[in-house]
Amino acid sequence: MEWYNIVIPIVTLIVGAVGGFFVGVFYLRKQLEKMQNDPEMIQRMAKQMGYNLNKQQMSRAQNMMKNQKLPRK
Repeated sequence: MEWYNIVIPIVTLIVGAVGGFFVGVFYLRKQLEKMQNDPEMIQRMAKQMGYNLNKQQMSRAQNMMKNQKLPRK
């Protein structure tokens, strides 16, 4: 009976970490798909990184994101 106090928390931690990883990957993919179609999100992200994109750079960034294929599993 004592081993339950050790095994159950470890199994719970592992299941939670794996589940959190897959939820994070799913969320990130959805955000990237949204960003491909929304130039304002790309502009906002660029400003957060300290860049100010002009129209030509913006269209180039959109084309790069549209041409990039996200791997499906």
